[in-house]
Amino acid sequence: MLIYAILICLVILYIQSFFRKQTRLCHFKKLPGLRPQFLIGNIAWILKLYTRKAKYHPGVYIIERVLGTNILFQKQGFHCFWIGSSPIVSIFSPELLEIVLSSNVSLEKSYEYTFLERWLGRGLLTSTGPKWRARRKLLTPSFHFRILEDFLPTFNDQSLVLVKKLQSLQHQEYVDILPPVILCTLDIVCETVMGAQIGAQKGENSEYVTAIHNLANFFNQRTIRPWLWSDALFGLTSSGRGFDRDLKILHRFTKKVIQEKKQECLTQKISPQNEAKDEFQSKKRKALMDLLLDLHLDGQQLSEQDIQEEVDTFMFEGHDTTAMGIAYALYNIGLDPKIQDRVHEELDTIFGNDHERHITMEDARNMKYLECVLKESQRLFPSVPIIGRKMNEDINYNGMVIPKDTQIHCNIISVHRRDDIYPNPEVFDPERFQTANSLDRHPYAYIPFSAGPRNCIGQKFALLEEKVLVSNILRHFKVVSLDPRDQFHMKVEFTLRPAQPVRLKFVPRR
Repeated sequence: MLIYAILICLVILYIQSFFRKQTRLCHFKKLPGLRPQFLIGNIAWILKLYTRKAKYHPGVYIIERVLGTNILFQKQGFHCFWIGSSPIVSIFSPELLEIVLSSNVSLEKSYEYTFLERWLGRGLLTSTGPKWRARRKLLTPSFHFRILEDFLPTFNDQSLVLVKKLQSLQHQEYVDILPPVILCTLDIVCETVMGAQIGAQKGENSEYVTAIHNLANFFNQRTIRPWLWSDALFGLTSSGRGFDRDLKILHRFTKKVIQEKKQECLTQKISPQNEAKDEFQSKKRKALMDLLLDLHLDGQQLSEQDIQEEVDTFMFEGHDTTAMGIAYALYNIGLDPKIQDRVHEELDTIFGNDHERHITMEDARNMKYLECVLKESQRLFPSVPIIGRKMNEDINYNGMVIPKDTQIHCNIISVHRRDDIYPNPEVFDPERFQTANSLDRHPYAYIPFSAGPRNCIGQKFALLEEKVLVSNILRHFKVVSLDPRDQFHMKVEFTLRPAQPVRLKFVPRR
C-alpha cells in the first residue's frame, strides 16, 4: 500500500508540474517576440552574431541587434526571446520598467550575476533577500554627502595627475583616452574605498592593477559567450585559468589591506594617547573600508569576510563603469565645439583663470550645464546598458502575463533612445536635461544608475567624480574627437565599451 501511495503522489506532482509548465507556456506564447524554433528557441538567430565574417567584436553586433529588435517592438515596450527552452523577456517601456525595478518582491538579480560570485562573494551587488536588505541599510550612510565631501581631495589630486599625463601626450597624433582614465579611476577607487594608494597612474603595483583589469575583462567576455556560462567549461579554458590566477592576486591584496587597517584601528583604540588623537582622527580622511571596520569593531555583525565582499564589490563597480562615463563624455564634448564652448564658459565663470585650484562641493553644484552634458552622455552611452532581474511574482501588463521566475533584461540603452520620449534620440543635446525640459518625462525613462530599491548606491559618488575629472581636464584643454559618430562603434559586455580606441586630441587652452 505504501508503494501505491508513493506512486500516486509522484503522479499528482508530475501532473501539477506539467500543467504549471503548460500554463507558463501559454502565457509566453501570447507575448510579443521572435517566434522560437522547437527545442532550440532563437539560438540560430543568436549564433549568427558569432559566426558571421566581420571585422568587429561580437559585442558590436549584439548591441546593434538589441537596439534594432527593440525598435521593432517599441509599441509593445517589451518582447520575448528564447535561449533553448529558456525564455528571456527584454523590457524597454518606462511603465514596465517601473513595475519591475520598483518591486520590493523581485529583488533577485538574473543568472548572469552568478558569474561574479567567486570574485565578489555575496556582497551588495549579488546578494538578495534579508542579507541584501540589511547590508543596504548598513551601507547607505557611507555615501552621505558629508562623506562624499571627504573624497573630493582624492578626486582632485588624482585628476590633476591625469591632466599632467595628458600634457605629456598632447603632441601625439591622438590619445586613446580610455586607458589613462581607467588608471585614474582605479587610483581614486582604491584610495576612497580601501584607503590604499596604489599609484596605478605612475605604473606602481602593476600586478594588482593588471589583475583587476583582467578580471573585469574575463567577466565581460563571459557574459556574451554562452558556451562559457558553465563553471566547469569556463574552468577548462585559458580565460578560466587566468581568472583563477588573477582572483588570487586580488583577494590576497584586499585581505592584506583589511588586516593592516584593522590592526591600525585596534592600535589606536588601546593607545594611551588615544584621547589626544581624537580631534586629529576625526579630521582625517576616512575610506569606505575604515567606515566598515568601525562597524565591524563596534560589533554590528559585519565580519572580515563581509568587509572583503563589499570592498571587492565597490572596486569592481566603482572604477570601470565611471571610466566609461568619463571617456564617453569627453568624446561627445569633443564632437561639438558649441557645447564645449558653453562648458568652458561655465568653468571660466566658476574658476576664472585659475586652472589649479581644487574643486569644492560648491563649485560642483554650480556646474549646471556640465551636469546636463554628463547626463546626456549617459543617456546615449549608459555605462551599464542592460541589467537583469529574476521575477518572484507574476507581472500583469496590458492584458498579458509575464510569469513568475522569468529572467528579465531591463534595456536601459533602449529606453534612453526611444524617439517617443527623446525626439531625434541619436542627437547629442544636453538641453534635454534642463529642468524645464525634464518635468513631464517619466521617472523611469532615464535610469543610467538603475532605479527603485536596488538602484546604484554610489551614483552621487560617480557623478561627483565625473564632474571633477571632466572639469579639471577641460580647465586645461580643448578636446577634439577624431572619429564621427557614424564611425564610432560600441560593444556590449557587462559594461558598454568602445569597440575601438577613443581617439581624442588635447589642445592646451590659453
